[in-house]
Amino acid sequence: MPVAHSYFCPCPRGLEGVLSQELNEIAAKSATLKVHRSVPGGVHCSGSLEDGWLLNLHSRIASRILLRFAQSSYKDEEDIYKLAVRQPWEQWFGVENTIRIDIAAIKSPLKSLNFATLRVKDGIVDRFRNQVHERPSIDTRTPDIRVSAFLDAHNVTLYLDTSGEALFKRGWRTETGEAPLRENLAAGLIRMTGWKPGTPLFDPMCGSGTILIEAAQMMAGIPPGINRHFAFERMQGFDKGYWQSMKAQAKRNAMASPPMLFGSDISTAMLAKARTNIANAGVPFTIPLQQVEAQEIKMPVDRPGIILTNPPYGERITIRGNRSLEKEDRAPYFYQQFSAMLKQRFAGWSVYLFTADLSVPKMMRLKESMRMPLFNGAIECRLFRFDMVLGSNRSKAPRAPRVFRREPSKEGQ
Repeated sequence: MPVAHSYFCPCPRGLEGVLSQELNEIAAKSATLKVHRSVPGGVHCSGSLEDGWLLNLHSRIASRILLRFAQSSYKDEEDIYKLAVRQPWEQWFGVENTIRIDIAAIKSPLKSLNFATLRVKDGIVDRFRNQVHERPSIDTRTPDIRVSAFLDAHNVTLYLDTSGEALFKRGWRTETGEAPLRENLAAGLIRMTGWKPGTPLFDPMCGSGTILIEAAQMMAGIPPGINRHFAFERMQGFDKGYWQSMKAQAKRNAMASPPMLFGSDISTAMLAKARTNIANAGVPFTIPLQQVEAQEIKMPVDRPGIILTNPPYGERITIRGNRSLEKEDRAPYFYQQFSAMLKQRFAGWSVYLFTADLSVPKMMRLKESMRMPLFNGAIECRLFRFDMVLGSNRSKAPRAPRVFRREPSKEGQ
């Protein structure tokens, strides 16, 4: 019988529900992987050592796959040191491996997390000195092994990070914009829309193509971790042959219908980046991309579908607004024009906007049918859904100023 390990799969806050759904789908590939409860910030599960590899290979939404190593109550940093020093780290990695310690806390009574981090490091180093008379080196930038600790008000939990680099780093991205959407967040947003292959999906402000690439890989059955390396490959017990077999068993999906994925952006440079990323991601079909202002898009197919996009914000959204207006009026004008176009041309479509600007529905003069709180890192955001019905949902907000439209400047490129 394989040894059962406990895993915690953190994710962007707000995506715990769709992560749990995804993990249950992955668990169907294994007789030993079990999904347990969701908690704020992630999902608990358990399984064999190889199940951790399976999760790393297939999870699009998790940020990391953390193997729980030890847990105990604590009152001070010395208790944390005692827990760390008595763990058999030497059974998992060697003194030749570089390490890094990361700590997160909620309601911890400790005054300094930096000191707690130091005591975890001291415990690991002293354990190796006691066992093999040598110690591993610290590397905070590109470590071989990451150890994570989580503190709440009463307990400390130590984890081995089986992922290494965060899982949103798929290995295909070489081109980004100023504020790229993380890949695991994009994958979670797609799931939250309920999109399924065969349904048209359109990103009219696609930037470097993250949403479209995640949807394309889902459709093609390309595992998100297929082209990258993981920390577990440097750990004791890693079976390279088994790992290669696991990757080989990840079968691609047959393309029974046209992809129905479409993108556009105002920037020539961003579309070039998107095309490079699509090629690097191994997408086996063409995703049509057009250079057009979001306010002027047209239905890419003659059937309803889903629009999902992450509009630019702050200074970047004012560039898209009419330059003859005062800066503070440009974003409202852009969204009013965008909304009017959607009502005229996209009847029957569901429109999802992921944004940190909570005033978007007001600027669009539309009543959202869903407002889902989410976080992009530490930034509080919303996923708004608008159901487009021709000529409906209009509020009595004042009309936008009458102005003449100008061609986009180079600054908007």
